[in-house]
Amino acid sequence: METNLKDVNELIKRRYEELNELNEKGFQPYAYSFDVDSDSEDIKDNYKEDEKRNVKIAGRIMAIRRMGKASFAHILDHKGRIQMYLRKDEIGDQYAAFKLMDIGDIVGIEGYIFKTKTGETSVHVTSLELLSKSLRPLPIAKEATDEDGNKIIYDQFTDKELRYRQRYVDLIVNPEVKNTFVYRSKIITALRNYLDAQDYIEVETPILQPLYGGAAAKPFITHHNSLNIDLYLRIADELYLKRLIVGGFNGVYEISKDFRNEGMDRTHNPEFTMMELYVPYKDYEWMMEFVEKMTTHVCKSVFQTLEFYYEGNQIDFKTPWKRISFVEAIKDKTGVDVLNATDDELKGLAKNLGVDISAAEGKAKLIDEIFGAAIEPELIQPTFVIDYPLILSPLAKKHRSKEGLVERFEAYVAGREICNAFSELNDPIDQRIRFEDQVKLRDAGDEEAHQVDEDFLRALEYGFPPTAGLGVGIDRLVMLLTNQTSIRDVIFFPQMKPEA
Repeated sequence: METNLKDVNELIKRRYEELNELNEKGFQPYAYSFDVDSDSEDIKDNYKEDEKRNVKIAGRIMAIRRMGKASFAHILDHKGRIQMYLRKDEIGDQYAAFKLMDIGDIVGIEGYIFKTKTGETSVHVTSLELLSKSLRPLPIAKEATDEDGNKIIYDQFTDKELRYRQRYVDLIVNPEVKNTFVYRSKIITALRNYLDAQDYIEVETPILQPLYGGAAAKPFITHHNSLNIDLYLRIADELYLKRLIVGGFNGVYEISKDFRNEGMDRTHNPEFTMMELYVPYKDYEWMMEFVEKMTTHVCKSVFQTLEFYYEGNQIDFKTPWKRISFVEAIKDKTGVDVLNATDDELKGLAKNLGVDISAAEGKAKLIDEIFGAAIEPELIQPTFVIDYPLILSPLAKKHRSKEGLVERFEAYVAGREICNAFSELNDPIDQRIRFEDQVKLRDAGDEEAHQVDEDFLRALEYGFPPTAGLGVGIDRLVMLLTNQTSIRDVIFFPQMKPEA
């Protein structure tokens, strides 16, 4: 926003003066309610010239054109903008109040629909009420034309950090932002409808957990005063949802907020949304087909297409999706078999790929970083990466025919992971060994290694049926389907540094 701070302060001062004058003249600047019976979309779509239809509509003033005894203004409601026309001789004292109104004020109007000489559907105001006086000026974009006839737009609300911090302003002046969040809601609803139609049960599991698990990540720590114990904000829902499968549910899912105490970038926010699903008596092969069907359902029901444009790429979700082996993909690209390579060989490969190996702790992290640098950027069209090294997957079942691997897949689109799934490990003895191996990694300095969850192991000992599990990153899916390049653009209030 280019407006000088001194100018802004003068505008705020003037608005306070208008507020005082409104109060002095007996106008209520902050109403209790207004009886709305129409919206801008309904008015414009259903106008009939041979019908004098009266409407009541409310919205925020976004433009004013005063002409002495008559004025035009545009108001913005939840469906869009519409013009209103006011005449002094028809609304009397209310017109005097209108003279003390500004862009940003919220008004309620009553009147009848008509079309102007230019053909714009509008509301001829017969009654006007101020509902909320705006004391801060909106950063409304303005247009000018230079000497060459080019349009210049200035005073736009384009500062990314300011837009994220003041999302309420962003939503007012940048309508496309609201559209993204409407699509987000519809995507989640479509996911939920699909899962409900399969007769899977939506459940809720603890956010505050005595032990954290289900992913490799650093937790946020808090303290419960009454119990005098430290608790963790969950990093994943996995271990609790699996307990419910032990308890006999025929498929459970949760759409939840998870929290990871990690860095922030275009695809990471410390608070994010996940959908996790667990279905007994299924495996990762079944889950791959399920993911294809679920994703195409969401695309068709929300967007009526399987083709999307994202970061310069045309993405096609038609099935079946390509499948590649994690280990073989790296070997084909680099010539190195990461499953049997030494630590020194992995470090050398990582260095050649430009990976910051100082941040990689142990063989598992090196392999993961190598895959991220060598393979991920090439996975543009929907692709299942299958059969991961066991060392990367402490909660997945060992591959039934390939030594050193597990039955796991991740789906990648446009170079980014959008979901992760396993044939779940249901052997409590094997699971205990894996947890103990994780403890060794933790003792060696890996802060993201799993803890030993004795209650979860006890649940497995009661008998955990063969199960397919899935985790979908909702924020990344929304980014992809709405062509947003930053996770902050699909989260209403992303985490920010404190204001100075």
